[in-house]
Amino acid sequence: MAQTGRVLIAADKFKGSLTAVQVAEHVTAGLHRARPDLEIEALPVADGGDGSVAAAVAAGFERHEVAVTGPLGAPVTAGFALRDGTAVVEMAQASGLRLLPEGVHAPLTATTYGTGEVVRAALEAGARTIVLGVGGSATVDGGVGMLEALGGRFLDVDGDPVSWGGGPLRELDTVDLSQLDPRLEGAEVVLAGDVDNPLTGPKGAAAVYGPQKGASESDVVVLETGLERLVEVLASTAPTTGPDAAEAARAPGAGAAGGVGFAALVGLGATFRPGIEVLLGVLGFAEAVERASLVVTGEGSLDAQTLHGKAPAGVAAASRAAGKRVVAVCGRLEVDEADLAGAGVAAAYPLTAVESDPGRCMAEAGPLLEKVAERLAEEQLRSL
Repeated sequence: MAQTGRVLIAADKFKGSLTAVQVAEHVTAGLHRARPDLEIEALPVADGGDGSVAAAVAAGFERHEVAVTGPLGAPVTAGFALRDGTAVVEMAQASGLRLLPEGVHAPLTATTYGTGEVVRAALEAGARTIVLGVGGSATVDGGVGMLEALGGRFLDVDGDPVSWGGGPLRELDTVDLSQLDPRLEGAEVVLAGDVDNPLTGPKGAAAVYGPQKGASESDVVVLETGLERLVEVLASTAPTTGPDAAEAARAPGAGAAGGVGFAALVGLGATFRPGIEVLLGVLGFAEAVERASLVVTGEGSLDAQTLHGKAPAGVAAASRAAGKRVVAVCGRLEVDEADLAGAGVAAAYPLTAVESDPGRCMAEAGPLLEKVAERLAEEQLRSL
């Protein structure tokens, strides 16, 4: 049963301004300013991309850190979260765009090797279920680097390992996945993402996401050729290591994170599920929402993309299924009331309602969010 005056804050980050944890802190401060009597529970959420490990840690998981290979080959420190045999691995921490120097992109050479090293570290720490969040990557290497770090071999016609990145995949001649880490056989891998693109073709990893990672038109052609070659070689030289390669390449989610989805499906036996759905389950949202009278969700930009699989939409759907009212906070609001209502959000409170300057909204997001939360409390919590 819901307790009187209990609010659940289940919001994602305000990208570029506040982490999901900070969003919860500022909303809490604003709500308490208006209603000191409120019981508030914070459950920061994420959809598998940036912030997923932090959300898990906020929910009681233990953070582990490991030195791994970054997208350009330099060492970086990546974290994963672990509790009761379940690990949350955030690909962006090892192979993310944010790890590249400002103004630098490397779509042809960036590697997912570090992501494989994090998965290996999670296995070593005792993980039996690995939630692999695949947002924000810098890579279009078909997940080859990840599989290589876990024991796979990707060789050219001379028997030498192909170089890192999606460009050199054109030179691929042989794949051997027989020496993958044996602990994978006893582990469940869940591919948590918010895109359902296939690996190749006009809606594939190279065509759709290559340009976001800095690929030119000619780079996209190179990457597409490499990914097609990867499927061809896997189908002919490693047909018994997992699902049919051609079938897996067409599967929803295969194109996620530059093809890491494909590698996870073929090499790791992963299942693909919407990221927010997976994370809500891992974080214990179902139990938390039952304790709430009102749910506050949100993210930096509440727009059309939000309504198609982003964290607030997932929170709203799960809350509505539990019979709970949902409102949202955001930096800017770019959908109308009808669309919000259709997604299960009763009302939205953007920072731009109290500060019209977008620059100040970014720079002063915390204090402005507290003002917005005060207004939310005055309008939404009268009956609590």
